[in-house]
Order: sequence, then structure tokens, then C-alpha cells
Amino acid sequence: MSFLNLEEKVGELRGKLKKAYNELLFKHGPQGWWPFVEDGEVIYHPNSYHFPKEKFEVFIGAILTQNTSWKNVEKALINLYEENLLNAEEIIKTPPQKLEDLIKSSGYYRVKAKKLKEAANFYLSLKAPPSRQALLSVWGIGKETADSILLYAYNKPFFIVDTYARRFLSSLNLIEGKEPYDRIRALVEASLEKDFRIYNEFHALIVEEMKRRVKK
Repeated sequence: MSFLNLEEKVGELRGKLKKAYNELLFKHGPQGWWPFVEDGEVIYHPNSYHFPKEKFEVFIGAILTQNTSWKNVEKALINLYEENLLNAEEIIKTPPQKLEDLIKSSGYYRVKAKKLKEAANFYLSLKAPPSRQALLSVWGIGKETADSILLYAYNKPFFIVDTYARRFLSSLNLIEGKEPYDRIRALVEASLEKDFRIYNEFHALIVEEMKRRVKK
């Protein structure tokens, strides 16, 4: 089934996505994303969709998780927490070498340290929640990172088209897998209720499901 045919059948897609969402939620339960560092541990909050105390912590996690696993990111987040660096002001003041050492577990640490500083400057300049276009104008923030920030820091219903999402939707024969990022995002968003909590859980559930499939 071609992607163009799917665009003409949003109603059918809506039913399939709702069914897939409900099945994953029943199978895995609420995931409690976005995880935050509390008392030196990375904590998940099932059934809670509160705004984070420090939205910039989502910026940090979304940047650090680029091209690596979340397990590697957790080590870096805890290091930053122990140095009281999970906020934009302190990130800016921290010497590059120290920041690189603290986030080394996330890989590409020199580039990511620069990205964190760019994001911190942007974050401190904000007077209101950022638009997607504004986020994409920041060096180091791509589409997947921007959508993660909008969804988990600002509770905006943006569907995150990561590798797990592509594989999951492909396994349901809803996409072929190589379609452009924004094309998949637009299609899914046209087929889902505009509720950030659903987008929140669906993304987290897809990640959990696909990680388990890989292990099997």
C-alpha cells in the first residue's frame, strides 16, 4: 500500500493507530515519560503529565540522546545533576572541557557540549514557548529533537518520527519506512486526536515495544 493511498484514507489510518495505541497501552502500561533526574536517579512518572520543573532538562536529554541509547544519556544526566548543571544558566557558565567530560557517555560529546550551550542561550532568550520553526533555527536542534522538546517540555501534540516510530509504522504496513520526516509526522498527526497525553504515551510505548522486539 503506497503512502499516497494512505493519505487518502486518514479515517482508516485513524482506526488502525487507535487500535495499535490501545494494544500497546494494555501490553506495557503507562510509561511515565519524559524521565527526569530526582535525588540522583532518573525517575519515570506513569500517569503523570506535569510540566517539568525545569523545561531545559528536556532540551538537555533530547540533545544528548541524538545517535545514542537512553541508557548512555542517563549516565550523563546524573553527572550533570551531581554538578548542579541541569539548567541553562549553569550550562552556559561551565567550561567546555568540563561539560564534555560530564556528558562523555552520550557520545559525540564535543559536538553535543556545543549544542547544549547553543540551546541554553536560546532557552534563556525565550519570552514564550518556542515555535517549531524557532527551535529548528537553533544549531544542533533537528526535527526529531525539536518535536521531542515541544511534546515533553511544552505539552504540544507533535508526533516524534524516530527510528522506532518508522519501524513500528512499517510493521503495521502504514508506511514504507523511507518517507520524509514531515510527511510521516503530518499523516500521523492528521489521524490522531490532538491530545498531548496520547502523543506522549504513544511515542514512549512505541519505543518500549520496539526495544523489546529487538531483544527478542
